[in-house]
Amino acid sequence: MFAEIFGPDLIIIAVVIVIVMLFGGSKLPQLARGLGSAATEFRKGISEGEDKSSEEQSEATKEAEAPRAEPSGEVAAPTDAEPKSPEGEQ
Repeated sequence: MFAEIFGPDLIIIAVVIVIVMLFGGSKLPQLARGLGSAATEFRKGISEGEDKSSEEQSEATKEAEAPRAEPSGEVAAPTDAEPKSPEGEQ
């Protein structure tokens, strides 16, 4: 409603005036510094997360492309099979 009457520029100015009144002129540099460091930490966290995911993706690709060893003829027991109980016990 206010944006239709006054335009978005006046609303931004009004918000800045309210912030100055709430925090005071001396606190604004500290507030801006805190917001800047928070934004920097956020961007650093995002880039670290992207780096980790790309490393994991490249490792998975390397494992998939790695040549597989020839079987030696030994039969290995399945790892996900449940041990069978003797007959009569349940």
